[in-house]
Amino acid sequence: MKTSTKYSVSDAATLYKKSRATLYKDIKNGILSRDHDGSIDFSELLRVYGEPFGEKTQKRIDTSPKQNIDTPEYAYNTVVELKNQIDFLKKQLEKAEDREARANSRIDTLLTLIEMKPPQTNMTKFVDQKPSQNIATDPEPKDDGLTTPEQMESKHIPVPEQIEPEIDKRGFWSRFFKPYG
Repeated sequence: MKTSTKYSVSDAATLYKKSRATLYKDIKNGILSRDHDGSIDFSELLRVYGEPFGEKTQKRIDTSPKQNIDTPEYAYNTVVELKNQIDFLKKQLEKAEDREARANSRIDTLLTLIEMKPPQTNMTKFVDQKPSQNIATDPEPKDDGLTTPEQMESKHIPVPEQIEPEIDKRGFWSRFFKPYG
C-alpha cells in the first residue's frame, strides 16, 4: 500500500478493486469527493468504501455450528420434518376440498334462486316427459288456445300492399344536376 494519503482515480480503483467508472459515478453523484488537484484523499476513500482490499485483510470465518449431513441423527431429523410437512399439506388439502364443496353448494343455491327454479329433486327429467303431439304421426297442429281458427286455416303470412310507389333513389351528383322527377 502506498504511504501517500492522496490517490488518483486509477490508483484508488486498483486499491479498492472497483472500476474507474464506479468511482467517477460516485464522484458525480456526490458520494465521493476529490481535491482541487483531482486526487482523492485516503480518508475520503476510507469513509466511503471502508478498509481497502489487501493481502493483510483477514477473511471472515464462519463460526456457526454445522451438522454433519452423513450422520443418522441428521437423516432421522430430516425424515421426521418431511413427514410433518406431508401431514400439514394433507390437512391443508382436506380443508381446501371442503371449502370447494361448500362454495359449489352455495353456487348451486344461488343459481337456483336467480333462475327461480324448483330444487333439482322436484324437477322431472326431459326424457320422462311425454310429448303432447307426435309430429311424425299427427302433422296437424292441435288447438292450444293461442291461435284463432282463421290463423289455423291461413298457411302463409299476408303481406300489406304499398300505398305509394317508392321513389327511385338518386345519387349524390344527380341531386344537383338533374331535375327531380
